[in-house]
Amino acid sequence: MVKLRVFEIKDKTGRTIYLTKERWAHIQKHPEMSDQAEQVKDALRYPDKIMSFSYDAAVSFYYRYYKEKKQYLFISVKYLNGEGFVITSFYTDKIK
Repeated sequence: MVKLRVFEIKDKTGRTIYLTKERWAHIQKHPEMSDQAEQVKDALRYPDKIMSFSYDAAVSFYYRYYKEKKQYLFISVKYLNGEGFVITSFYTDKIK
């Protein structure tokens, strides 16, 4: 079953990452994220930092700093079968 996608892009490392409509609906529960789809794409293409998740090697964290917000956009991505999908995204004050 193919899930409906909001977008599909190549990240900084050339890997394919997609965002499903279901995950986008979840992300939009954070009020500051309602109109941030382009910023999510930009943060995946041009992150300031990519970190591995110590509890799950298939998960990576992407961070991009936005000066106007004085915050980092955080994106959690899980890789399965050669593709990544966005789990969640929100703004945070620091890289964790």
